[in-house]
Amino acid sequence: MKEEFEMVAKTLQGLEDVLAEELRDLGAKNVEPGRRMVSFQGDLEMLYRANLQCRTALRILKPIYKFEAHDPDELYAKLKEVDWNTILTLDKTFAVDVTAYSDEFTHSRYVTYRVKDAIVDWFKDRFGPDARPKVRTTGGDVLINVHIAGDRITISLDSSGESLHKRGYRVAQTEAPINEVLAAGIILKSGWRGDSPFVDPMCGSGTFLIEAAMIAAGIAPGVYRKNFAFEQWKDFDPELLDRLYNDDSMEREVTCPILGADISPRAIAIAQENIKSAGVNKYIDLQVKPIQRWEEAPANGVLITNPPYGERISVEDMDGLYATLGTKLKNVFKGYHAWIIGYHEEYFQKIGLAPSQKIPMYNGALECELREYIIFDGDYKTFRANGGRIKEIDEQQERREARKEGPRASGERPFKSRDRDKTPFRDRDKKPFRDKKSSRPSRDDRNKPGERSRLSPRGPLRDEPRRSGPRNPLEEEYRPKTGRFSRAIPVKDPEPESDNPLAKRRNINALKSIQGKQPSLPANPDAAHAPTMRSRRGWRKPPEAGETK
Repeated sequence: MKEEFEMVAKTLQGLEDVLAEELRDLGAKNVEPGRRMVSFQGDLEMLYRANLQCRTALRILKPIYKFEAHDPDELYAKLKEVDWNTILTLDKTFAVDVTAYSDEFTHSRYVTYRVKDAIVDWFKDRFGPDARPKVRTTGGDVLINVHIAGDRITISLDSSGESLHKRGYRVAQTEAPINEVLAAGIILKSGWRGDSPFVDPMCGSGTFLIEAAMIAAGIAPGVYRKNFAFEQWKDFDPELLDRLYNDDSMEREVTCPILGADISPRAIAIAQENIKSAGVNKYIDLQVKPIQRWEEAPANGVLITNPPYGERISVEDMDGLYATLGTKLKNVFKGYHAWIIGYHEEYFQKIGLAPSQKIPMYNGALECELREYIIFDGDYKTFRANGGRIKEIDEQQERREARKEGPRASGERPFKSRDRDKTPFRDRDKKPFRDKKSSRPSRDDRNKPGERSRLSPRGPLRDEPRRSGPRNPLEEEYRPKTGRFSRAIPVKDPEPESDNPLAKRRNINALKSIQGKQPSLPANPDAAHAPTMRSRRGWRKPPEAGETK
């Protein structure tokens, strides 16, 4: 009975489901997709098959040790306990790759040094101070992968060596070629398997075309590789690899056209070299043609392309390029499923079509989006009547119907941002509530003598009756109790009226400013600038002694 063991296939974000389906088709067991990886089980043949035949895998890892460590010194001590002689020999070289997501292991380079020291010291302790395997930074005979998640350590052997996206057929490339694994993943995600025409009108170095031809012809992507890392392992079985390598039982004849074009003659020349290197030139029709010159295409096909983003590759009129692409989709590629990977939302908008799907993906370091456009002939109702479906439009319609029917069907009152009407909550104080038939404020909302307007943003008066009727309990619970967005802002009590009728005319602040002050007059009344006092009107000087009135 063949020994089965755990394996991990690494991939790009967004392709986990496609890779899992590939592994199931190969016969892998216990397939579990994760984040940028898929775990599975199988024997040595499954490990070889995964490296040879998986189109969306970046590398295949074989975990050999799992333990816990809380710092680099404890990691060093645990690694010294491993029997490295079963994995390495003194005449082999090795390299270490560390991936750490941990607060305890914050410096991956230092962790790499400690792992190398532990392995070298293990051999020196057993075979002498001069006996040690050679260490390389990259490309060793044996590649050791260290994955750290918190305090959990997983030591794995990298069976692939160089990343599997480097197929081996590319001999030249344009400025920004798409990753081979990403190109194959997009094609597989589209559902295309060689049973309908395939078109890439902006093909660049031809990656989509080559990967499509390999899928249609059943050519394993690993046949172009010169070697794999597992060929240096102690348990390597060359006869098994030769048998799998020469197995052509999955290959088939390509019956549907694969068309590619580009505006650049240089790009077409590079694509032609790569297509010839891959041995699929008999399946692909290539020509120099800008997107503006596409006037016809085979019926009911699949279009997949990677237009310029305006980053590494740009054209003078990016808006015009995407608008032209949208026009050609509507007029030339009717009946197609078009898949476009892009980076800028504003360029997607220029296409002028509603996407059926939006899938986040990374193209290199750029956070891109893959969008599907279903190009149907006629109106949407006819398209739906014939069994068609556009995911984004249908999901929006379902959400609208659920909002309309769900609360009413259950007898509950639908939640609104406000109970009074459908005005957005942030606009509640920007416009008055109006009658449906009139553009003027309703009669109830007009000012009455002696009242503040009910349209005032300050809210109702204290003695104004509050609006009756049920309220939404969630709105009442989370509405601020004070401030602008409260139901009503308290109005300060008026100052008590004074019994003195003249007090109403007094300026309290002015009175306070002069309290305790006396008028300032010159000390000598005979001074030149002494003030002259006017006599009071109707005032008479009192009679002196001896005078009569």
